[in-house]
Amino acid sequence: MRIRNVILSCGAVLVLLLAARAQSNSGELRLKVLDPDGFGVRSTVELVSEANQYRYTFTTDDQGSLDAKRLPYGIYQVQIQAPAFAHVSEAVEIRSALPVDRTIRLKVASVSESVNVSADATLIDPYRAGSVNQIGEETIQNRLTALPGRSMQDLVNSEPGWLYEGNAVLHPRGSEYQTQFVVDGIPLTDNRSPSFGPEPADADDIESVVIYTAGIPAEFGRKMGGVVEVNTLKNQDPGFHGQLTLFGGAYNTAGIDTQDQYTWNKNTFGLSASGDMTGHYLNPVVPENYTNNGTIGSFSMSYERDLTPKDRLTLIARHDLARYEIPNELVQQNGAYLPNSKNTTGCPAVPPSQEPSDCVFIPGGQLQTGDNFETMGSVSYQHIFSSDTIGVLRGMSRDNSLDFYSNPESWPLIAAQHNDFKEIYFNGSISVHHGRQEWKAGIESDNIFLHENTSYVIPACVNPNDPQCPINLGILDSGATTFAFQGHRPDLEQGAYVEDLIRLGNWTVNAGFRWDHYQLLLNQNAVSPRLAVSRYFPSIGLNIHASYDRIFQTPSFENILLSSSPAAEAIDTSLPALQLPVQPSHGNYYEWGATKAFLGKLRLDATAFRRQVNNYADDSQILSTGISFPIAFDHAVLYGAEAKLEVLRWRRFSGFASYSYIVGNAWFPVTGGLFLGDDAINPTTGHFPDSQDQRNTVRARVRYQVAPRLWFALGCDYNSGLPFQPDLTPQQYATEYGQVVVNHLNFNRDRILPYFTQNASVGVDLYNKEKRSVRFQADAANLSNTLEVIDFGGLFSGNALGPSRTFTFRLQTTF
Repeated sequence: MRIRNVILSCGAVLVLLLAARAQSNSGELRLKVLDPDGFGVRSTVELVSEANQYRYTFTTDDQGSLDAKRLPYGIYQVQIQAPAFAHVSEAVEIRSALPVDRTIRLKVASVSESVNVSADATLIDPYRAGSVNQIGEETIQNRLTALPGRSMQDLVNSEPGWLYEGNAVLHPRGSEYQTQFVVDGIPLTDNRSPSFGPEPADADDIESVVIYTAGIPAEFGRKMGGVVEVNTLKNQDPGFHGQLTLFGGAYNTAGIDTQDQYTWNKNTFGLSASGDMTGHYLNPVVPENYTNNGTIGSFSMSYERDLTPKDRLTLIARHDLARYEIPNELVQQNGAYLPNSKNTTGCPAVPPSQEPSDCVFIPGGQLQTGDNFETMGSVSYQHIFSSDTIGVLRGMSRDNSLDFYSNPESWPLIAAQHNDFKEIYFNGSISVHHGRQEWKAGIESDNIFLHENTSYVIPACVNPNDPQCPINLGILDSGATTFAFQGHRPDLEQGAYVEDLIRLGNWTVNAGFRWDHYQLLLNQNAVSPRLAVSRYFPSIGLNIHASYDRIFQTPSFENILLSSSPAAEAIDTSLPALQLPVQPSHGNYYEWGATKAFLGKLRLDATAFRRQVNNYADDSQILSTGISFPIAFDHAVLYGAEAKLEVLRWRRFSGFASYSYIVGNAWFPVTGGLFLGDDAINPTTGHFPDSQDQRNTVRARVRYQVAPRLWFALGCDYNSGLPFQPDLTPQQYATEYGQVVVNHLNFNRDRILPYFTQNASVGVDLYNKEKRSVRFQADAANLSNTLEVIDFGGLFSGNALGPSRTFTFRLQTTF
């Protein structure tokens, strides 16, 4: 055992020294600009793809060359300007990982010559086989300023089909904890919400985001609710460039973030660092926002070198940390008298001269804290074998720890947790261009070594049948339960895939197969076919598409060893228990839809979908400890529709409006997980609403350019409310959370009441010359100061509330 640990540690150190990033579905343009005599011309080149929300201005070197890397697949408009030469505008298509070489000869401009160029032709991608949501630089730059730890999640949550539960946990189309972030080619399959792990990437570090919820390429597997591809590497302009961001606002929020890069010859060195603090880190459980301070920080370095025109090496190292408090309920903060099982009349609101025999006094003053540390490194090597073949190797190692602490005044239990995992990941792929086809095949191996250490003291119950037992009764006596668990085990997952992107005139087909192997609690294999087909009608600017995805989803590994251990039944021997190994999910995703351009300025995306999943993944918690773990139900059916209308650039206006409709139901019996007490009674039939069954969601934001350096924006969000499953009376909930929270619940329908919020922003370019700028932005969120009950029955306690009216300011300097 010791030898293995030494080998793993050494391997982690070696890979940490070599860290890398490279986006999967992206390509490269190598452009050379020549004069009529064939000599290189130093010129300005603007590259635009409205469909990808990509717009960047390059400058060629003295030989007329430039290399635009990490371009998301699509059609781009290349616009070239050089003194004494006529303007040039040409289209170029990026559809392969292989670099596209393009040489453009300029013509001498005539005195009266003028050229009007337009990127309208790139408004939709006519050869995209499935539906994809893109988030580009302009949207990222002008976004609402987020609270620390969730800027990346806020961007994703702005897209149709995505929902928040408490603490920025993303749920795509009704899936629970099945979001996969692929950060520069490296998949992160663990929970990346603020209460579990560091943010996948800060929004200021991000260049572009590509989001899949259907038509998912076969190279992606294991966590298939939604795939979020993130590119953080910057364009490599020669010399020293960077960005410094300062922000602050409500809840004593403040932060600083910097990204700096120096490029010389064929080398690029990057450095980024950030530090943030806030008094609203997690979603509080009561409006008073008790005990909710948090601080986060990150530091990373990168190095990329083009060893030869055919070989590229990219290295990166990153360290993240977070320290935060767990929000308290009213009783946990202030203390109170609560009734025990003998009480029939209630308890006094203020301490009497003599404590009633049928009431228990909870002193208050709870303080629970958590922290998370992650060190990660990866390496990427790319080699071009020929003009038709390219290969990429990637490796990643990381060490992640998560801790939970409680002070002696904590109620209803004193809990501690020290979990960590070490991960070693590898993948290799090869891409081949052949005629109308783009073949890609690859393998991956992910080895995660889990270590769990959990302990707590649970108060005893006078009456085990009391509906408030054991968690809402504060009696510590000789029957109190002390529990401790330690466990470790490897989670071994492997995969292989092959996919083919085929162009047949106006038809595009993306077909693939994937094989997965999973070994933790169970040992399973699966083969998953994928198919996406589209047809483009150029005369009317319409692209229709349909897709089928067979999915194999591995269970979340957070606390899975504890919940699956026989020791977990000792949490309370007075309660019945049901314990089943959590099965991987198998399912079928169907989607059909269309993308239509209007007037060369507007784009409408509309889709309908249906998901049928066996062993439907969900999560539960041990009593109310905040220690969550995966569970599974027999099957689930989720269906709905989504639409998004975007105005990318129309005179002074830009913006979007989106609508999502979803219905989700899960069916008994339970097929995996740990259940105690009444939850251990496993019905064999029946169904219930999926916890993300929010029927109607509307989001909109409109931006108006008042002057070349001044803009303002207005936005709104409408949420019809998630379902909840009450296990206490409204009066009992009011004691814990306050009457104002209970007033936002419909106990007849077991749903949270709808809420509607508004936001506004204003931005000013204080300085803007060439690639140097100073921008100031002010944001106001939740203008009506609406109480947002996002979730009821959330992770750490009873519910999760959104922020009240907030004001934030952001100053960004780019050079």
